[in-house]
Amino acid sequence: MSTFDTIPQTKQEALVETLLRLADDRLILGHRISEWAGHGPELEEDLALANIALDMIGHASALYAYAAELEGKEDEDHYAYFRDDIDFKNISLCELPRGDFAFTIARIFLFSAFSYFLYQKLIETVDDEQFNGMLQKHFKEIKYHLRHSREWVLRLGDGTEESHRRILEAFDEIWMYTGELFDMDEADQVAIQQNLFTDLSEFKKEWRNLVVDTLEEATLTVPDMEQYMFSGSRHGRHTEHLGRLLAEMQFLRRSYPDAEWK
Repeated sequence: MSTFDTIPQTKQEALVETLLRLADDRLILGHRISEWAGHGPELEEDLALANIALDMIGHASALYAYAAELEGKEDEDHYAYFRDDIDFKNISLCELPRGDFAFTIARIFLFSAFSYFLYQKLIETVDDEQFNGMLQKHFKEIKYHLRHSREWVLRLGDGTEESHRRILEAFDEIWMYTGELFDMDEADQVAIQQNLFTDLSEFKKEWRNLVVDTLEEATLTVPDMEQYMFSGSRHGRHTEHLGRLLAEMQFLRRSYPDAEWK
């Protein structure tokens, strides 16, 4: 762990850390997907991507709100707008630039497949009533994200020569960032001991099987599972892209911290 990390010592600290990790992933990826507003390949998909982005940002807001309640913060805005990039705990997969439509679909599919299995396990494990209630509510929307993105992977992979090439390149480009999905550290171990998290290795095979089966059905070559994997984002070692994203996202709120809507 980096010098910027502290290992949770209490159940509340472990809960806050878990909430922030889940929320940061969803805020940052939701922001990236929101960049498609008005740019979708067709009107129906423009609306679908906007809804997925809103779902993820809504999930993040609920998780932040609970963390703020536990830590005595005024509201969830503190976590979204007043932390620097080194303080964010999202994985690098979520912060990569928007890319083309195929890249967006590949990223949503890989992340949603992971979230699908993760939330299933968390719902069975988490004994905090408020946290578990959020997980159950959000899981319903995650299932839609997975179904929608998987359908598009099949459509692009088994479509035209151009769509096949683009989705294949998207998976190849993004694959080195998937390793962080299953990275675990001491904070995760503390959360597991407190019945607030789960061992990610328990469903890694299920995630891999779903991804491989989908890619093969889409007539796509499965990327090398043993290639180099980017790591360290949970501990502040982000790509250069996160700082630029936050500069855009946080500018107004930081410039006018006391502003109110009238």
